[in-house]
Amino acid sequence: MSVFGLKDLGTKIAITALGFSLIPLIALGVTMYSMFSSTYHSKVQANIATLAENKRQGIDLFLREQVSQLRTLAYSHTIEDLSSPETLENILTTMQLSSKTFIDLGLINEEGVHVSYSGPYNLSQANYKNETWFNQVMVRKIYVSDVFEGFRGFPHMIIAVTKQEKGRVWILRATIDSDIFDSLVRWLQLGDLGDAYLVNRAGELQTRPRFGNKSREIYASFLGGNFSGAKIKEFEDGNKKIFVGGIWLEEKDWLLVIEEDMRGELKPLFKTQAATWGVMGSGVAIIIIGTLMITRMIVSQQERTSRQQAQLNEELIQSSKMAALGKLAAGVAHEVNNPLAVIREKAGWMRDLLEEEDVKASPNFQEFEDAVNKIEQHVERAGNVVHRMLGFARRMEPVCNDLFINDVIKQTAAFLDNEVKFRNIEMVWKLAPDLPTIQSDASQIQQVILNLFNNAIDAIGRNGHITVTTGVDAASKMLSIVIRDDGPGMDKEVQGRIFDPFFTTKKVGEGTGLGLSISYSIISKLGGSIRFESEVGKGTEFTILLPVKHHE
Repeated sequence: MSVFGLKDLGTKIAITALGFSLIPLIALGVTMYSMFSSTYHSKVQANIATLAENKRQGIDLFLREQVSQLRTLAYSHTIEDLSSPETLENILTTMQLSSKTFIDLGLINEEGVHVSYSGPYNLSQANYKNETWFNQVMVRKIYVSDVFEGFRGFPHMIIAVTKQEKGRVWILRATIDSDIFDSLVRWLQLGDLGDAYLVNRAGELQTRPRFGNKSREIYASFLGGNFSGAKIKEFEDGNKKIFVGGIWLEEKDWLLVIEEDMRGELKPLFKTQAATWGVMGSGVAIIIIGTLMITRMIVSQQERTSRQQAQLNEELIQSSKMAALGKLAAGVAHEVNNPLAVIREKAGWMRDLLEEEDVKASPNFQEFEDAVNKIEQHVERAGNVVHRMLGFARRMEPVCNDLFINDVIKQTAAFLDNEVKFRNIEMVWKLAPDLPTIQSDASQIQQVILNLFNNAIDAIGRNGHITVTTGVDAASKMLSIVIRDDGPGMDKEVQGRIFDPFFTTKKVGEGTGLGLSISYSIISKLGGSIRFESEVGKGTEFTILLPVKHHE
């Protein structure tokens, strides 16, 4: 089974275990929280509706009281008395001793002229005949205005009543202190973040909210038409969510809007939510950690077993390949060696003939001599290849001696000192000083190390580094030799064939492709292993592991 297959198996085990463990827990938590949330939302909305109803009654009562007070004032005094500015001033002063609601008082005749006025503004003799509110009062007899600017030049509201006397219609008008009225509307909000204000049918603010101007979208859905009682909705205002309540006044065509920030009103719910998610989160974390630990243990054990099996299979395949190729190499070497001997003998005979005087006189003598030289040169090369093939095919048992591996490596590297200096390659030594001695074959280890050094030098070419590190492998407790170069590295295709006999990346005539195959065979005979890591553009690293054996 592949590592990816094991990972899939571990994932399936974890998902199945977590599913059976977590789904009931999460379902229970979500159900309980949903039920509590729904109940608490309903309770909060009911509280806001009750508050809206009570506040509506308070505002209606305030408006009725002001209208009633103004009517009482109008009918308890004659027009002659009210036409006197001094009398009107005394009346206003007396009223303000008990309540600061009225800012000013004024008597207006049916032509709209201010007959008398008492207050802080210069409105004497002002004419209101063309003002909208004047015509409304004349028609309705009692009138509470929307907020408007009028002659004052700043927002205010008035209450006005009519009185008939001496065959004429008179209007007694009073200005309501907007600060007192705003405070009345804002008073008794649910929390520190709550707000309350009035808007008219057109959606225009009639009182100042606590927290600045309000978006019409907050209360737009309440303006469509009158409705009885209070309506409650949830609204998202920017980055916060609020409860919005709306209720229409009875004394005036105004909508009372109440806002409550969910963060304040639902704080107990949020605490319950935090506690619920905390308990659930702890339970989920414990279940997940436990499941993952158990799954990892199972998968890790299976991975170790699979890797060991894969390594054994790979070693078996490589050993079988080496054995088959060894037999093939022995047969090929034997068959080739005899023809090479005959060619070598005939080339020697041809050289003897070239020594004769009559042949030397031939105009083609130099070409004959060059041909014989090339024949002998290639026969020598073929002989070397045959010799290596025979060495690859032999099953010589290693000779075991006590070795200090650092000395063996240093002695082997000394053979290449001139080559290393010529190519300007720096040898970096990281040899552990306290390595144990091992029982192994020095000559065969030298052959392997020499092969790796040669390959590293060829890979670098010029101007590079070869780093040699020795130590004891923590996992296998075997002695390790690591040889790393900063050459061009190998791609995946080359890595897959690197230990195959007769495979080489060198130019034709520069390598037989047997070096790493022989090295693999030698290390296997010595009871160790050889592996490598390579990345294109970053170099290649070979690691040799050798057993630490002692005499019994």
